[in-house]
Amino acid sequence: MRRIVVGLLLAVVGLALVWRVWTFDALVLVLGVLCLYELNALCEIKGQPLEYPVAIAGVVTYIVLAMFDLLHKWEGALLAAIIFASFSLGMYGEEKGYFARTAYTVLAVLYIGKLMTYFVFLRSIPQLGIWWTYDVIVLIALTDISAMSVGSLIGRHQLTRISPKKTVEGSLGALAIVSAISTAAAVWIPPLQLLWWQGLALGAATCIAAQAGDLAESALKRDAGVKDTGAIIQGHGGVLDRFDSYLFGGMAYFGMLHLLGILTVPQ
Repeated sequence: MRRIVVGLLLAVVGLALVWRVWTFDALVLVLGVLCLYELNALCEIKGQPLEYPVAIAGVVTYIVLAMFDLLHKWEGALLAAIIFASFSLGMYGEEKGYFARTAYTVLAVLYIGKLMTYFVFLRSIPQLGIWWTYDVIVLIALTDISAMSVGSLIGRHQLTRISPKKTVEGSLGALAIVSAISTAAAVWIPPLQLLWWQGLALGAATCIAAQAGDLAESALKRDAGVKDTGAIIQGHGGVLDRFDSYLFGGMAYFGMLHLLGILTVPQ
């Protein structure tokens, strides 16, 4: 019950903040900082903490540049600076673990900072951005709920050893449910301006990517030997635990808009 109540409260607050571009961008920035903090904690457990000043600066800069529509112009320079700073500052730490520490830092910035920017880009699209942002958030949330519900009811076959409680039945059930709902939304919600087959493709791609994001984060936790990345969200664990599926799901949704020819303006 606690998990359900907390989940509903998070959904209400999150959806309310989508209404204004600046409140949503602020939410993305806060979530990015918190996710990085928890990822750094995982790395510390592994014995190889990030070059944290570089990582936090990289994540914040990625998101801020996206907010001001400058990332397409400065991303190359930003990534070069992150790599240079990671290698340079890493020399002042312990000699053992230098390679891993540097690699983890660059990966962390891309995993959290880069992937978060797709939500910023999506919401910034004039007129349609707000509707597509609502759509992707709901689709990813439904993926988590459907996979858990179907898996609890009829799950028999383990999906992967990385996350033992996830089942093939739950995964396929979520894919079917989310694809069907996304198709229906395309037909019944005119502001989305999607054809039924576009809704189907968006729903399927987002659902698959969201599940992949969940499994990727589970693999990170399993490697570190922990159950959750934190305990800030009652009943859900850490922020990264709750939003891991959004990192991959948002990227897939935005990418499919381009692939389907719905969004043609470079972001």
